[in-house]
Amino acid sequence: MSDPGGSTRASSAAFDGSGAGGTGGAGRVADVLALASAAATTDGSPPFNDQSLVELRSGEARVLGDGQAAAIVREGEAELAVHPEHRGRGLGARLVQTVLDETTGPIAFWAHGDLPGARALGSRFGAVETRRLLQQRAPVTSRAPRLSDGDRVAAFRPGVDDTAWLDLNARAFADHPEQGSLDQGDLDARRADSWFDADDFVLLWRGDELIAFCWLKVETGQPGEFYAVGVSPDHQGEGLGGAVVDAGMARLAERGVGTAALYVEGDNTAALRLYAARGFTDHAVDVQYTLTR
Repeated sequence: MSDPGGSTRASSAAFDGSGAGGTGGAGRVADVLALASAAATTDGSPPFNDQSLVELRSGEARVLGDGQAAAIVREGEAELAVHPEHRGRGLGARLVQTVLDETTGPIAFWAHGDLPGARALGSRFGAVETRRLLQQRAPVTSRAPRLSDGDRVAAFRPGVDDTAWLDLNARAFADHPEQGSLDQGDLDARRADSWFDADDFVLLWRGDELIAFCWLKVETGQPGEFYAVGVSPDHQGEGLGGAVVDAGMARLAERGVGTAALYVEGDNTAALRLYAARGFTDHAVDVQYTLTR
């Protein structure tokens, strides 16, 4: 949800319920991407996550709304944004209602940045906070990762390491509702993004076994993001999380990036402790509000 302010007054926004892949799909995608860019510039947080944008471009996600206010609806989840120039007109409330009218069963709304308008919408519709995702930041510092004898750090090799990484990612994030479900198509879609750089995808190997990874997302003018950090469940407690994060920090330093960013679940005590030891502090928060029907 991204709608600071807003009333119940009707507006002229069209909510036709069509998907991105239907008639005029390319134009619909362009409109939503332009809306997302405007909202992110004003709010400091993107209104839609990467998986939503992947499914938007592929036509898998359903889009409700137009260039003034739009929602990307996936199975059991929705993200929405109102253009900064059209806020205060009740578009956010109308869009939430449209999502509810067009879906059934429990639905979770992500409020990126947890803005006051999003909290007000959640309260108005009786949604309850069910997840809290912290965005943390830290100055980039370069220190050599502490590796066990025989362990090595290497860049991801597209087309070679795909299967090994997908297997490790699925096991490392077996309980994670988004990251753990990534498949080859999702990996290919991210590799096609302009920000992808295989040298920013850091893998930690022990012989022929992939035991940990650190995937970085570096975009011009933005902090270097620890996009995903995973450790094999078979090697928990060996200090591999710290080692691979340090390897990621070294890569960011090599690229001349001054600030690192990451997202971490608010109840992940072990990860919070690891990141705190490397200077990460809270910068923003994303909240998931769930409405049970």
